[in-house]
Amino acid sequence: MNTEQTIQWFPGHMAKAERKIKEQLGIVDAVAEIIDARIPVSSRNPDLSRIISNKPRIVILNKCDMADPKATADWINYYNSQGIAAVALDCRSGKGINKFSETVKKELAGKLEYYRSKGLVGKPLRVMVVGIPNVGKSTFINRIAGGNKAKAENRPGVTRGNQWFTIDKELELLDTPGVLWPKFEDATVGEHLAFTGAVKDNVIDTLLLAVKLCEYLRDNYKDLIEQRYKITVTDKDAYDIFCEIGKKRGFLARGGETDEDRTANMLLEEFRNCKIGNITIEKVDK
Repeated sequence: MNTEQTIQWFPGHMAKAERKIKEQLGIVDAVAEIIDARIPVSSRNPDLSRIISNKPRIVILNKCDMADPKATADWINYYNSQGIAAVALDCRSGKGINKFSETVKKELAGKLEYYRSKGLVGKPLRVMVVGIPNVGKSTFINRIAGGNKAKAENRPGVTRGNQWFTIDKELELLDTPGVLWPKFEDATVGEHLAFTGAVKDNVIDTLLLAVKLCEYLRDNYKDLIEQRYKITVTDKDAYDIFCEIGKKRGFLARGGETDEDRTANMLLEEFRNCKIGNITIEKVDK
């Protein structure tokens, strides 16, 4: 079967978001970038470093409860080695959420001390929050701000305008006025975003995607896929593994063949809901 598919990206959206972010950079002290801990490369905009220039950056590895803990630790170490602060958290459960404020104040301790030396007691640090669609930006702000103060909706561009959120007396967050899109010039980027559901299933071939997921799980998380579906995957073709999973679940079409649509939808849903286990698709190169 053909294993390549192209997912379109939207340079117009990206250019507009970049312009708006640049307009606001002068009024913030740092930028917090939210990425998906399962796909830390594909879930970020590769142009962000250029856009924010020398502004301090904090990376938030969201959805860490769904990712491989060892891989997440490796990513934090990687970012730290690049001089970038990183924190792992899960916006839905609130796990690690308090680490964010602590990390920001630690990274910008010099700025806070400067404010105090100038008698600017009570002047808060201001941090802009950025992230591509569906990585949990609004959910993060809602969680850390203590309420549904930013509208969270599972479609790009729903958060509009300049919204400020007071976290405490020393920290304010600015929700990004615009949407940053990743570039899909590398087909793998779109594929990995589709694994997590960041790209909607109605624009992709879910069968192809599910088979590619089987291939990755066979090569990287063999024990998890074998335990979940009670199968053996060693030395098997990814499509054969996919079909075996469908038959184990009783998803059969006419003639006893695997019902590909039902199996693909089930497999992707179980991955996205962490039912297969804690899995990271993109790991630090060593």
